[in-house]
Amino acid sequence: MANGRAGGRGAKGAKKKSFYKKDYLFKRKKYCKFCDSGVPFIDYKDTKLLAGYLRERAKIVPRRISGTCAIHQRQLTAAIKRARHLALLPFTQD
Repeated sequence: MANGRAGGRGAKGAKKKSFYKKDYLFKRKKYCKFCDSGVPFIDYKDTKLLAGYLRERAKIVPRRISGTCAIHQRQLTAAIKRARHLALLPFTQD
């Protein structure tokens, strides 16, 4: 309060609009595509499905980005690792 203003407010006490906050954007709720479609288990031989959960450098996409539930994320990770050991999916990209 060196400049005499109270709490970062303007001269008349109005709040400043922050252009960095994106409060006006609506974020869609993520859902597990495996739970929705009723997949009983994730097969390591389905490389087309598994490749959709890999980034461009062949890293596995995390739950917070993909939206999968914890059970299916563990199955997905195990299936990707099995497919990598059998050379169906790459370990890295150059």
